[in-house]
Amino acid sequence: MTVIQAVNAVKEYGLNGQKVHALRGINLEFQSGDFAAVAGPSGSGKSTFLHLAGCLDTLSGGRMIVGGQDVAGLSRKQLALLRRHSIGFIFQAYNLIPVLSAEENIGFPLTLLGVDTQEIRDRVAQVLAEVGLAGMEKRRPKEMSGGQQQRVAIARALVKKPSLILADEPTANLDSTIGREILELMSRLNKSEGITFIFSTHDPMVMDYARRIVRIRDGQIESDEVKQ
Repeated sequence: MTVIQAVNAVKEYGLNGQKVHALRGINLEFQSGDFAAVAGPSGSGKSTFLHLAGCLDTLSGGRMIVGGQDVAGLSRKQLALLRRHSIGFIFQAYNLIPVLSAEENIGFPLTLLGVDTQEIRDRVAQVLAEVGLAGMEKRRPKEMSGGQQQRVAIARALVKKPSLILADEPTANLDSTIGREILELMSRLNKSEGITFIFSTHDPMVMDYARRIVRIRDGQIESDEVKQ
């Protein structure tokens, strides 16, 4: 099943009076169960693509179809509901709420969905165990290492049981040992839960783990390789 389809996708920005062509009419599909990296140098358009696929930004031209829905036809409220219910996000800066504990950060998306308090507790406990953080429920972000914070971010993405997780430079702030542990964890979840993972990255280690690598340069697809 196709989870993301970009059709002649164009994204342009205005910067200091100049037009920046972030994406130049790309055509790209990702299937359910993919463990894929969108790779390229800084400014190539890889993060732009991820933000468009995650309905965090809007196209200048073309179409973006997410979960079978053409997002151009959706209202802001509909886009928010699509993100809330179907897509998990992992950002390189973690984006945790500093005043909340690990379990509160993880449970926050479920609170927005109106999930019952007991079910939130149960699901948070389950994902904490899955990401190896059982016993750290009460710790706040400042009391955790970078790798632990990234695990909280992964747990927060997982707790909604999304079909798709988008990870923007997920290893950028981690040393290679912790980065490898995080990638092993995500690879395991991809295989056991069938979650689709799409990364934006320029990290060779992420590309080693990915089963498909789409390379972007100057807003255009340079290559699309599926590993055998």
